[in-house]
Amino acid sequence: MALKLLQATGQPLGQFDGLDSDFLTLKGGEVVTFASVAVTSGTDYGAADAFDGYISPSGPKRVVVTKTLTSSTRPLMLADDGIAGYGTLFGTVVGGTVGQVVYGPNSTVAAADLLGPHSARASGKVTCWAQPGLYAVTLDAVDTTANTGITISNPNLTAGTALYYTTAGLLTTVSTNTTKVGSFVEFQSNGGLVSTPNHLVGTLSAPDGTFSATSRSWTQAVFYFNPPTA
Repeated sequence: MALKLLQATGQPLGQFDGLDSDFLTLKGGEVVTFASVAVTSGTDYGAADAFDGYISPSGPKRVVVTKTLTSSTRPLMLADDGIAGYGTLFGTVVGGTVGQVVYGPNSTVAAADLLGPHSARASGKVTCWAQPGLYAVTLDAVDTTANTGITISNPNLTAGTALYYTTAGLLTTVSTNTTKVGSFVEFQSNGGLVSTPNHLVGTLSAPDGTFSATSRSWTQAVFYFNPPTA
């Protein structure tokens, strides 16, 4: 649901138009690149583009950002936009008909609970980071293939494990595209204590008099991003 900047080493590279066919599906933290599209009617062309000067069907191509990648794709960047959290104009609903709908370290929010459209609906722009640095990405926006992806169940995922990307831009440990873009560091919770997380709650009056706490809930993967430039 989000890319998080932990120790970025500069400003984002910039904000660029997203490819119509996939930018509204960005969760945040995907590896993306530039592509060129023809200025014609149809995909990536509309009435609003006329105000930006995209009015000639025979004119030059223009740049867009896409998460569709190959092994030779350059440059490689991280998308800093998502379909939940800060990627939605007016946040999320807290509370519900039964119980609470909590946007926190141990829960998720259904799409129906989002208030307002995806923020890209307003601008069509994707903010892209290309600088090396320490980032975190929520675990719903990476390769979640059991035992090989960026998952708790992957026994080979240790600090320093090389990270690559899938053809859909998801960070992964599988070197299908052979292009290393960084290294895994660790799993983390989001650190929120406003709502008491499950791992701090236990049975204080158990029959045997012992205290038992539940396991910590990991929500994001920390990684070092250092993509090749050539």
